[in-house]
Amino acid sequence: MNDLQTLRAALASDEPSQDVVDRSRQRLQNRMRGGRASQRRTGWLIAGAGLTAAAAAVAIAVMPAAPVDGPPVRTVSGQEILLAAATAAERSPEGSGTYWHVNVTEVDGAAASSGYEYWIKPDGRLWMRGAKTGGKVTPLKGTSATPFSLVAADLTLEQLRALPTDPDALKAWIAEALERSDARTSAGTLTASDREQAGFQSLISLVSTLPATPEVRATAFRLIADYPGVQNLGTVPGGHGLLLPEGERLVVDPATGRVNGTSIFVTMDGAMYHVTNPAGAKISAEWTDTLPG
Repeated sequence: MNDLQTLRAALASDEPSQDVVDRSRQRLQNRMRGGRASQRRTGWLIAGAGLTAAAAAVAIAVMPAAPVDGPPVRTVSGQEILLAAATAAERSPEGSGTYWHVNVTEVDGAAASSGYEYWIKPDGRLWMRGAKTGGKVTPLKGTSATPFSLVAADLTLEQLRALPTDPDALKAWIAEALERSDARTSAGTLTASDREQAGFQSLISLVSTLPATPEVRATAFRLIADYPGVQNLGTVPGGHGLLLPEGERLVVDPATGRVNGTSIFVTMDGAMYHVTNPAGAKISAEWTDTLPG
């Protein structure tokens, strides 16, 4: 049984058998009768039929549920959600198109409060729409030879698609790229702790905003699952809410292997943006042939 099948089995809510239903109903009737059928008062039952019905309703509402035969319900862990998403991502079609389109929409209740949207062509041409462009799709001047940002490392599409699929090799590749990077923090060069955090955020980028291959996305999901402290926050719109070790939040759909919500994302210039809304932001990333006017 693979990760996705295991998760489906854990989340499945099988209906009880008819035998279980009949025995549970018999136990309920016995409790309502005091446990012994011989002590029933037929005249009282007939005269007080309405009262009996009301008493039955109260009994059903307040009495503890009868035990249901079968295995106990098991809570699915955050790690299992990620591993199931890895299996689904590995099997998902890559998709194709002229532009890689990323749309991040911060929400406040039902109303969008802010958004960040961009389109990238493999040749490095870029378009964006956001507060800085007045909500209009605007081409950016010039082209970028390395338009895809993996936190502190900028890549071409070919380099991104050539990333290793072995977990140890991918982790080592990201670490080496960060070591060579000229990225800086407000305090100066990246420390070992900064590089560790950037490496983790790079994995988040691979599963959320970058056109990585299905195999690389699957590997990144599994590496995130290896970190201790990943928590399943339960079912939310778009999938399952996950709390990650550094406080980041993701919404992951384990059936499709897609990330549909996030509290952080990498902008086109490689900067890490932290979403102010505690609930995070909706996110979509896919290939498209359409560039809105």
